[in-house]
Order: sequence, then C-alpha cells, then structure tokens
Amino acid sequence: MRYTLSGRMSPADPLGLPVLAPHQRAGGSMAYFLGLTGNIASGKTTIGLMLLELGASVYCDADLVVHELYLPGQSLVEPLVQTFGPAIRDADGGIDRRALGRLVFGDPAQLHRLEALVHPAVRAELLRRMRVVPADGVGVLDAVKLVESGYSAFAHGLWIVTCPRQEQVRRLIELRGLSAAEAAERLAAQPPLEPKLALASEVIDNSGSLDDLRRQVTVAWERFQASLARERGAP
Repeated sequence: MRYTLSGRMSPADPLGLPVLAPHQRAGGSMAYFLGLTGNIASGKTTIGLMLLELGASVYCDADLVVHELYLPGQSLVEPLVQTFGPAIRDADGGIDRRALGRLVFGDPAQLHRLEALVHPAVRAELLRRMRVVPADGVGVLDAVKLVESGYSAFAHGLWIVTCPRQEQVRRLIELRGLSAAEAAERLAAQPPLEPKLALASEVIDNSGSLDDLRRQVTVAWERFQASLARERGAP
C-alpha cells in the first residue's frame, strides 16, 4: 500500500511529526515517501541534497525547519524565551541555539520541555512542505527520530546513515563551532542507532570520501526507484 501525509496524530508519536497515512490522489496516482535518518552530524543533509539531484521532488530536513522556526519574528521565539529565559535570545531577536543547547542537553527534563514546545510547530511545517510532493513524485523526510515516531512502518523506504563517532565529533566542532564538551552532550542525547539497522532498506556508510558516499547513494536510489516501479506494476 502507498502512503501520503495526513494531519492525523498517533498517540505514540514522540516527535509530534505528521503521521503517514494511506491516501490516494484523484486519478489514482500517488506520492511516495522515503525516510532518511541517522544521528547528528552523520551526513544526512548531504545525502538529501544528492537525492534532489537524482530526482527526488522534495527534501525536507526537520533540523533545518527548527533552525528556521528559531529566526526573529517566528511564533516559537517568545514561548521559548518565556520558558527558558531571556539569555537564549540572540542579538537579532531570534533564538541562540547554542545558548539553548547548554540549557537542555544533559538535562532530560529541560529537553522534554523544549520538545513539547517545538515539535507541534515542526509538525505543522513538515506537513505543509511534504504536501506539495507531486503525484508519482518522491518526498524525502529527514529526521533523527524518524523510526521512534513510527515512520518506518509507512515510508516506502528507510535509509539509515552511519558515521564513526570521531567523525561526528570533528564535524560538530569544526563545522558547527561547538566545544568538545558540547559535542559530547549532543551525541549523548541521540537515540541509539544499532536497534534500527534491521529496519533499514538501505544502510549508508558515511565513513569514506564524498565520492564514495555519492556512489552508495546513487546505487541505493536506483534500487529504490526499481522498487517503486514494481509497486506501480511497471514491466
């Protein structure tokens, strides 16, 4: 069965993301959805951009959506400041992610408070963006907690990206400007990856070069397209 996005919520949806539910478009054509997950700084965004080059219609990065919702004037800013204090407001009036991170990473109760505020807004924006996937197009949904939210049961494919921890630490420090301690806190807050591997339709090993990653993604995309062709009943 093929699936598309609905606004229905599942009681067991810890991320608060939109649920993928069966839906057939007028005329019988369908949109298809590919789940992309992996922990922080594993290279998911790079893979998402490669997938756009290969023919995906939409790439939606949940973390990028959060970045945008923290910008000045966005509806999340004031509730977050009221909850966590004025020290998390940056000079432009948005949210200072690093200051906020210092408060919530390493403190499960504070992290839960943050998620309770952020996830409903993220859900609404993801739903809006993924609804524009055209008939017979492919939308790629990238989120760290994709499996924990139940998406693996509904997406047409689930790709998990793995990356050595030391490479994740390097990227967090060199590319995102975190301290070693901050990088360690963020990695410690990530959900365990190993239990999800058995659910994956593809496991992408991002421990090598960019060219090696591109080769893996291209081959995996070709397999994914072949699986969709079989589902459509193509010869």
